[in-house]
Amino acid sequence: MQKKNRYSAYRLTMTAVMTAVTCILAPFSISIGPIPISFTNLAIYFALYLLGWKSATVSYLVYVLIGLVGLPVFSGFSGGLGKLMGPTGGYIVGFLPMAVIAGIGIDRCSKRWLQLLSMLAGTLVCYAFGTAWYCMQTGSALMSALILCVFPFIPGDLIKMAAAMSIGPVIKKRLRRTAQGSA
Repeated sequence: MQKKNRYSAYRLTMTAVMTAVTCILAPFSISIGPIPISFTNLAIYFALYLLGWKSATVSYLVYVLIGLVGLPVFSGFSGGLGKLMGPTGGYIVGFLPMAVIAGIGIDRCSKRWLQLLSMLAGTLVCYAFGTAWYCMQTGSALMSALILCVFPFIPGDLIKMAAAMSIGPVIKKRLRRTAQGSA
C-alpha cells in the first residue's frame, strides 16, 4: 500500500511540475502574424513523455484553468476568457485533443515512427481546431488562414517533436531512477 501512495505522490508532484513548466514556457512567444509561435506544444510533448497521456492531459487542463482565471500564462503573457474567445483560442482548445491523440500513441507504441505519427496526427487536429476557430472569429478564408496560421508553424513543430522524442525518454528514465533511489 505504501508503494502505491508513493507512486501517487510522485505522479501528482510531476503533474504539478509539468503544469508549472507549461505556465513558464507557454507565455514566451514570437509574434509572426496573428498567431504567435509559442512553446506550449513543446511543453505538452515533454509532459506526454514524462507523465503519460492521462496525467499530461490533466496537467494541460490545469494550465488552461490557470489562464482562464486571468493569470498571464497564455502566449504573450496574456490570460483570461477573452484570450480563449479570441482568434487564437481554438489553438488553446486544440492542444487538448492533441495531448490525448499524441499521448495515446506515445504510451502504447514503442516504435519511434509510430510515436511521431501520433504527434503529427494530434498536431493536425490542433491545427484544425485552431484554424476553424480563427476563420470563424476573423471571417478569413480557409486558404488564407492556412497560410497565416499553419504553414509557418510546421517546421518549428517538427523540431519540437524531434526534441521531445530525443530528450523526453532520457529525462523520464533519469527521473524514475532518482525517484526509485529516494524511496
